[in-house]
Amino acid sequence: MQITSAALPDVLIIEPKVFGDDRGFFFESFNAKAFRDATGIERDFVQDNHSRSAKYVLRGLHYQVRQPQGKLIRVVRGEVYDVAVDLRKSSPTFGKWAGTILSAENKRQLWVPEGFAHGFVVLSDTADFLYKTTDYYAPEFERSLLWNDPALGIAWPLQGEPVLAAKDARAQTWAEAEFFS
Repeated sequence: MQITSAALPDVLIIEPKVFGDDRGFFFESFNAKAFRDATGIERDFVQDNHSRSAKYVLRGLHYQVRQPQGKLIRVVRGEVYDVAVDLRKSSPTFGKWAGTILSAENKRQLWVPEGFAHGFVVLSDTADFLYKTTDYYAPEFERSLLWNDPALGIAWPLQGEPVLAAKDARAQTWAEAEFFS
């Protein structure tokens, strides 16, 4: 497994070792010991999630103000542009964002630690998006940060407007958002 930092040092791009031939491929999508040894991060994952979305669906930018979730993310069908925004006031990268392409083809994973908002936009016709979380979903603590807030300046690779859920369309701006210490 190869680990590189995204544009933010705490957000990690994980490239698994893939074994392939004319029959197909095999790779270990998660191994707690290998993850810990390669990243220095030891977390218990308590929930696995799977979403399917159509082209130009944008989900996020989501976070939980209590029970924050670290996320280990991968795409098993299609392609997305995945974004993490640092919401930790004590961090030198507070208010900065990192984005990367995740796809079934590149088999990359992204580690987004607790204290970040997270979102993605689907670039293919559909995408199946899988992620492990370090804490349980708690809708009462969930918040959405406005995906196109000029204060963030995220360079989403979009032609036109994305398809949004109602909660994401009425998300908070950076000036209104709740942050972590």
